[in-house]
Amino acid sequence: MSVLSDLEARSGSTCELCTGTNNLEVFEVEPVTISGVDSSILACETCRTQILDPEQMDANHWRCLNDSMWSEYDSVKVVAWRMLSRLKSEGWPKDLLDMIYLEPEALDWAKATGEGMAEADKIIHIDVNGVILENGDSVVLIKDLKIKGSSQVAKQGTAVRRISLDRENAEFIEGKVGPTLTVIITKYVKKI
Repeated sequence: MSVLSDLEARSGSTCELCTGTNNLEVFEVEPVTISGVDSSILACETCRTQILDPEQMDANHWRCLNDSMWSEYDSVKVVAWRMLSRLKSEGWPKDLLDMIYLEPEALDWAKATGEGMAEADKIIHIDVNGVILENGDSVVLIKDLKIKGSSQVAKQGTAVRRISLDRENAEFIEGKVGPTLTVIITKYVKKI
């Protein structure tokens, strides 16, 4: 079965956040370490648009999180936590945030994008040209880099797709160079 059909079966063919049914699609919850059902949710167009573009937020739409935050699936709870964190200035989401429970690894996943942190506390990853890097971006190496623990050299111009950001250090990102997952210093990459 495909991820889409598994998620449709899991959710009863409704959005796992608001129970809407318009334009349902698989939405991967960043950062994605292993693609599949466990790192994805089935989300409607309205939810996807507002998750990806905070400027499009309609706080009343997210009152649905009062129900979906109790999902048995971590991916749904992670998105619920992030949206409640984004909306906590509205008042009512703060009460729900106080009630939601995530296991420690799920909470780390929820916090991985910096949602819920004060703007001054967020770690910002910047490439060689000063462009801000995000989880899932693609970058290209600007110089040859030796990969530690191997005889492999990543050549200048090598594309690294779907990077992950180090939450504790703004100078490091992770990405696959060939089959090897490696840590790369941000001053040696530029965003594609």
